Amino acid sequence: MSFETIRTEMDNGVARIVLNRPEVRNALSTQMRFEITQAIKNLQDKARVLVLTGAGDAFCSGQDLGAAGNAASLDLERTLRDEYVPMLNALYECRVPVIAAVNGTAAGAGANLALAADVVIAAKRAVFLQAFSRIGLIPDAGGTYWLPRQVGFPRAMGAALFAEPVSARQAADWGMIWEAVADEDFEAHVAKRATQLAEGPTEAYSLTKQALRQSFDNRFEDQLLLEAKLQGKCGKTRDFNEGVVAFLEKRKPAFEGR
Repeated sequence: MSFETIRTEMDNGVARIVLNRPEVRNALSTQMRFEITQAIKNLQDKARVLVLTGAGDAFCSGQDLGAAGNAASLDLERTLRDEYVPMLNALYECRVPVIAAVNGTAAGAGANLALAADVVIAAKRAVFLQAFSRIGLIPDAGGTYWLPRQVGFPRAMGAALFAEPVSARQAADWGMIWEAVADEDFEAHVAKRATQLAEGPTEAYSLTKQALRQSFDNRFEDQLLLEAKLQGKCGKTRDFNEGVVAFLEKRKPAFEGR
């Protein structure tokens, strides 16, 4: 597929989706939301890992407010329901691991787009900003779901009410993201992490995502039964057999993936 607002790249099982509107700090337009959704759906069956990042010096500045003309013309409920929900569901349901490589500012819906990924790696220059209250809105694009789960209720509430930037280092310390990386090492480090996942057991990764996410709704006993069910599936894969053989032979496993 050809796209107007994003770029897609594929190399050795690593698919990259690059938000490509640097002139507006990769603000999310209707077209971009549609293209992100389609790219995820298209690439997840071809890739072993997906990397989402931004062109230029920002990851994503959030909703493209300038495209509306005036605030009164915005139907925010429809926009969230019809455009954000499909995009975020595609990201959440992606069958391969998703890395958000946050290269710069992630604000508003852009911050929450990043937080919906499986792993967030940020350059130290990056900041995360729940900017919504600055313009009289609540956090959306999944922000009220992810923030309390990732950083706890007090920090989630403070981030939402005060709308103050959270540095990459602070986000890592809070547990909001996986790691903050020196700016000069960022690109190489993301590539290394993506390759690490691309060479891994993709079916086990997919079932790991399922197990961890369902744990929020399960009782302990239910979660143990879910683990047993999903582990049974893993135990029937060629990658499990290869992992055991490689362990016994003291070599690196050559996982073939799904």
